[in-house]
Parts: sequence; C-alpha cells; structure tokens
Amino acid sequence: MTGHNAPHCTPPDTPAPAPGWRVPVIGGLPADQRLLCAVRELAQAVVAALLDRVPVYRRLPREQLTGELTRDTERRIRALAHTVRTGLPAPAEEFAAVRESAARRAEEGLPLDAVLLAHHLGLEVCWEFVTRHARDGDSAELLVLNRLLLDQLRQAATAAGAGYLDGRRPTADRRSTARQSLLTALLAGTPADGAAARAGLRLPARYAVLCLSVADHPDEHSPGVDPGVAAHRKLRRLGAELDHRTRQSALTALTSSGGLVLVPLDDAPGAPNGPESPRPWQPSKPSEPCKPSGPSVLTGRSAPPRPSRLSASAVPTGSVPPEPPDGGAGIPWTRLSATLAAASRAAGAPVLAGAAAAVPAEVPEAAALAYEVLDVARAFGHPPGLHRLDDVLLEYQLSRPSRARAGLAALLEPLADSGELLTTLRTHLAGGLNRRHTASALHLHPNTVDYRLRRIAALTGLDPARPADVLRITAAIAARAAEQGSIAG
Repeated sequence: MTGHNAPHCTPPDTPAPAPGWRVPVIGGLPADQRLLCAVRELAQAVVAALLDRVPVYRRLPREQLTGELTRDTERRIRALAHTVRTGLPAPAEEFAAVRESAARRAEEGLPLDAVLLAHHLGLEVCWEFVTRHARDGDSAELLVLNRLLLDQLRQAATAAGAGYLDGRRPTADRRSTARQSLLTALLAGTPADGAAARAGLRLPARYAVLCLSVADHPDEHSPGVDPGVAAHRKLRRLGAELDHRTRQSALTALTSSGGLVLVPLDDAPGAPNGPESPRPWQPSKPSEPCKPSGPSVLTGRSAPPRPSRLSASAVPTGSVPPEPPDGGAGIPWTRLSATLAAASRAAGAPVLAGAAAAVPAEVPEAAALAYEVLDVARAFGHPPGLHRLDDVLLEYQLSRPSRARAGLAALLEPLADSGELLTTLRTHLAGGLNRRHTASALHLHPNTVDYRLRRIAALTGLDPARPADVLRITAAIAARAAEQGSIAG
C-alpha cells in the first residue's frame, strides 16, 4: 500500500489546478498519487477501522460493508486526491453523495455521532498513510496537506449532518401523504377522484392489485447483523425497483414482510395528460391491501402486515366472486410477473404475490381476492412469483365453505398428532409426487420418505401412490387448512 511502484496514478481527466497551486510532495512522491495508487487498500483499512472503533457498524450486513460502504469510501479518497492535486474543493456532486449516504444511515437507525466519526476516521487513516513516508524537510508540505484535510472534513461533516437530518424526517412528506390518501380511498371504496387530484395523479381505467409476501433476506438471520437494518435495506431495494419498473406510478403500502401494490393500467378514456400526472404503467408491447397482520386463514402464519394508516375496514372479508378469465382483456400479466421477479432479485428475497385486476371502484374486492389467492398459493406450496385466481382455481374452490368440507378435513384427522407426516404429505404433493424431490426438500433419505408414505396410507386409507387417492388427499389438505383457519364465509 505504499504506491512506490506506481509513479503515475493521476486520472486522465484531471482538471486544471488552481493558479499557483503546487501539489504537496511527501517523501519524494506527490501526495495525490500516494492516495490514488492505494485507493482500494485504503478503503479496506478505513472499513476495518470503523469495525474496530465504531461498534455500531458491526451490525451492518457484510454485503453492505464490502459493497456500498467500501465503494463510498473509495469515492471519498478519490475526491480527497482531487483536492490535493488541484488545490480546489472536490466537485459539489461528491458532497451530495455524502449527504445521500448519511440519509441512508439515518434511515437504518445508526446514530449521528457514529456517522460523523466515520468521516473523521477515514481522513485519519489517509493522513497516517501519507505521512508515514514523510522526511525531515517535508514540514511545510505537511502543513499544506493538513489544511486540505481539515477543509475536506469540514465540508464532509456539514453535508453528512444535513443528510442525516434529511433521513430522520418523516418519510410521509406531502406528496407521499397525498398518495397514501388516494390508496386509502381506493381501498375503502369511496370516490377517489378528489384524492387523485390532490396527489397530482389521475385515475386509470384499471388497477392491477398485488398482495405481496416477502421472505426474509439471509442477512436478517446472520449472526452479529442487526436484523432491522437488513430488513430495511431489503425493503428499500424492493420499493426502489418497483418504482423504477412502474415509472413511479404504483401506489404502495409495504413493510419488510410484504404489503400491497396497486399498479395503474392504461389511460382512462378522455383523461387529461397534465404535466404533473405520470402516465399509468404500460408494457412496451402487448402481451390485488392485504388483510391486517395476524394468522393466515390457511397456513396459520402471519400475513403481510398492513401499514397503520390503512383502515382495517377497508377490505371486506368473505368469499369474492371470481374475476373474469385472465383478469379481463388486455392485462399485461406477463410483464407484471417480470416486474415482480426483478423486484424480488433486487430485494434479495423471494416474493410471493396474489394478483387481481379491477376498475378503481372495485379495488376493495380485488384486494380481498388477491389476498385469498396469496393465502391459497402459500398454503399449497406454490413457488415465488405472481399468482392469479386462474393459477389456483382448484385449490381455491376446495378451500371454500361447503357441507363436504368438514368431512374432507376429517380424512386427515389420523395424522393430527404426527406433524412430520402431514409435512411430508404436503411436500410430496407440492413436488409432483416425486420421492427424491420430497427427500431433498425435507433433508431425508428416500427410504424414510417411502416409510412415511406407507404410514400415511395405513393411518388414513389414502395412498399417495394411487392416482385415485391423490385428488381426495389434495381436497382433504385444502379442507383441513380452511377448517383450522376458520376461513371467512
């Protein structure tokens, strides 16, 4: 990390220095070249110093430390080298980046003193690196370098402090508050034209209503990592990708475990195109909020929580008449599926979604249906991605109330005291009755799977190996899940 063997590390687009400026030379080498030739090593040393001397940074995910924080540190070192090389302040965009980074740290819950200390430590590491090569005659050069570092620190601390305050301000500013008011009106089934106008939007002809369930990111369970920070970063990436893919036209109510997304589709007839009204999302070529948090009616697991600003009465419960085939003509489900897949990749966590489409006045019914589709897809082990009623027609119908449901549920009552047998049965059905897939999914030997399937057949009289029994088993699983969840209706 000495830079002795790299005599020329100056970027090719170096701006002209200030009039009369002379780069300070420390130990026979210009100080800016010492910095530039060791950017990567210096950045790693700064991050190591942060972890050693500012314990709160140890709570951050490893991918954040080796990714975002290391890249930001490298950028700061290059900005410092720019100042040393030219005698001019670093470009304004460098301090804008400092401000944005500090706002993110505030959102993640890091204290202000830790954020400011990080900038002090960064310059301290750079100062120690450059000055360790100083010679007896370098005193005047060191004074010049010291003044530059203090100027850089002053500007960075000012930007970081301002950015931190930005990040601590309520996220529901006037614009987002207006959009949330529109979302609330749509979910309540009340006239939404006025709320749309206050949000600077116009109502589309239809909405795609997506109810999301977002799995945990691996960092949320990593030892030593603050799970709240990891969850917040996951949520931020998910929301940013949805904004990008929908041109910031979607209405969202999201938490780290899921929530609701309303994507506007095509223009309402005769709607004006105001300068402040973004066009509803449309595909480039042709091609349903969730219930409040609490146990899922089918799985018993917690459903994606609804933000507190949304009224629990906004979404009616009970059975909802099915949507038309394909959710109505012209709905770009393929592109919506691709959007969801991209958001899932950005978040770094699987996302399962129930979806429906509706005109604005029927959003409450579509949201209730989207939740029920999500619930059914989750209960039957469907893979992550977007699922519509058409994708779960059989499972959905089997979980509806009827006189036969209790009888079907009772078929599996002999397995009530053996959770591992029920789990094996569900996994075996979800895996297409492939014993090797079941064994792999449950981390069992195939012979153990065979033994459990024989026990299931002996206890219930239903053999998963007999095609005639598979439909009855599927129906019994759906009925049992619905009976235990006391599904509405």
